[in-house]
Amino acid sequence: MVVHMPAVEQVDVFCVGSRGGNPAPVVLDADRLTSDEMRGIAAEFGLEAGFVMAPSDARKADLQYRFFVPLAEMDMCGHGTLGTTWLLAHKGQLKPGEVRIETKSGIVRGRISDNGAVAISQPPATISVIDAHHRNGLIDVLGIAERDLLDLPLLNATTSRTKTLIPLASPVVLNDLKPDFARLKNLCDEIGSTGLYPFACDLEDERTYHARQFPAASGYPEDAATGVAATALLYGLKHWGLIGLRRTIRVRQGDAMGRPSRMAVTLAEPSDASAGCWLSGEVRLSEIARH
Repeated sequence: MVVHMPAVEQVDVFCVGSRGGNPAPVVLDADRLTSDEMRGIAAEFGLEAGFVMAPSDARKADLQYRFFVPLAEMDMCGHGTLGTTWLLAHKGQLKPGEVRIETKSGIVRGRISDNGAVAISQPPATISVIDAHHRNGLIDVLGIAERDLLDLPLLNATTSRTKTLIPLASPVVLNDLKPDFARLKNLCDEIGSTGLYPFACDLEDERTYHARQFPAASGYPEDAATGVAATALLYGLKHWGLIGLRRTIRVRQGDAMGRPSRMAVTLAEPSDASAGCWLSGEVRLSEIARH
């Protein structure tokens, strides 16, 4: 239990103007907090929370971020990283330019534009094809039929955390999903995934994809916007040969939850290929609702 609550601010990340987005509580000075206290703050809000600390090696990073969900610490959080970096810039603690951020998944780069917009890097993904014998289990857990899937192999894709990419026939099928959450965690454990990421191409814009994310063990059933899953999706689409020469995709998430969220993922320039890709979206300050 947190005895002395530090200053907690909250941002909505990947929001659409004044609506939606994925909320993230943020503590900008967390060096004195214990891991249990940080997890306790995440549990109080029922959200994935970000904590800013001094880097463990100032030669390699400028800042350190840690992330907790109500049940555990996470190696990386896309919306938390973007939102925390935006908040630091909004408060004048980071200037336009590039910043090196230490996370448990490695060093992440943040870019801050002159107008305060932020993008963060994610490394190139590793891709593995899910064994076909798990296909029926995934179909059952999602409550769909084989005809609701595209005729493509299901993939695990990892930039920072492994997400299972499940290509669906239409956004209608996606929005109607009613997963069996009681079985979801065990299935994710079997296939080595931290969450299911079913998605469908927009029927009117081939550059845009609708998605939902059902995490395996976060303490809540669905995520309004999942940056590491959106970056994994870009590489999954490349693996399937579905995006041609396009370098950017747009991802819509959270609509089924009533929290519309919008993300953009862009492949890094060939001269900066080690950056992998850049994740961006709108961020705004939000009201804090304590639980």
